[in-house]
Amino acid sequence: MSRVEAVPGGTGAAQPDAAAAVLVCLDFGEAGYAAGVEEIVRLAESAGARRTQVVRGRRERPDPRYYCGSGKVEEIRRAADAMNAGFVIFNHALAPGQQRNLERALGRRVLDRTDLILEIFAQRAQTREGKLQVELAQLEHAATRLVRGWTHLERQRGGLGKTGGPGEKQIELDRRYIAERVRALRAKLEALRARRGVQRRARERRDVFSVSIVGYTNAGKSTLFNALTGAGGYTADQLFATLDTTTRRVWLPQAGTVVISDTVGFIRDLPHELVAAFRATLEETVRADLLLHVVDSASPERAREAQAVNAVLAEIGADRIPQIEVWNKIDLSGLDPGLERDERGSIRRVFASARSGAGLDELRRAIAQAACARLVSRAAVESVPASQTISL
Repeated sequence: MSRVEAVPGGTGAAQPDAAAAVLVCLDFGEAGYAAGVEEIVRLAESAGARRTQVVRGRRERPDPRYYCGSGKVEEIRRAADAMNAGFVIFNHALAPGQQRNLERALGRRVLDRTDLILEIFAQRAQTREGKLQVELAQLEHAATRLVRGWTHLERQRGGLGKTGGPGEKQIELDRRYIAERVRALRAKLEALRARRGVQRRARERRDVFSVSIVGYTNAGKSTLFNALTGAGGYTADQLFATLDTTTRRVWLPQAGTVVISDTVGFIRDLPHELVAAFRATLEETVRADLLLHVVDSASPERAREAQAVNAVLAEIGADRIPQIEVWNKIDLSGLDPGLERDERGSIRRVFASARSGAGLDELRRAIAQAACARLVSRAAVESVPASQTISL
């Protein structure tokens, strides 16, 4: 949690430990609660938390003032004091007023799920474009906090770009700064998007088959990308280990040259600010000829995780692109390498292990088959005489 500063406070005299966090997970009776608890722990650890404690609770609906109710707030405060935690993290989306009320009651920085994911993205972004996209998402999220939560923002950061006390003048300065910076960031990202468009059109002119690897975070996308391309990119057993899109060319028998792209991982309730900010990067997914949807076959939540990925694909307009599911990590799940076909005989699922290499030959054949099918389809369309076309 190095980029986010803890707010001095609490009842103890010691400086709050920025590597310690209390995680609040409320059960509203929805499916997947236990998996959600495990996921927020991993998210906090990915952000740099070394000590965590989970506070659970059951509610029918969120409390309008504190989200969790005053009694639970006192339980959270005692847990935070006991471990001298610098942060309290809610595995939920908090309204600005709720976040501000909680910080006042707890005397500590309070992050919601969106804040935490944005923090991880800010730590992971390596390229100039990735950093610009994360900053844009952070500012657009901060803008939503200025309506009723602007005192929280000032205490959190001392005012964006300015210093000064509370007042209408300060909030107007913050609003103006955010608006100006957002315009500048969008202009820079549009220039980078145009450059990527030139590169993409060059590939299209050369008729290169394009494959994008998508999947839930930590499903093994980057490991699979490295195994297929020999790229040697960074991989780690953590959520959002890599953010920036990486593209490599590979040669496959029967298919020739293929371009494969590794994209940012998806997650349940991915903040809309991030989806919007990363739209330029995700265009590589939208423009692909084939999607390799990597699924962690060893995860008991694989069905929900795959559903979350497909929901984001639909949001960015990539849900109609041909897709092959890659059930990765069969070395952990005990499944045998192989493939499944649909009723038309097309490969719809491949069972593989990116780490051991089992099943990767089948996956390469599946990619080659999809590339050849596209060439056949395109040749058939181009061979139709103009006189046979139907005019409406």
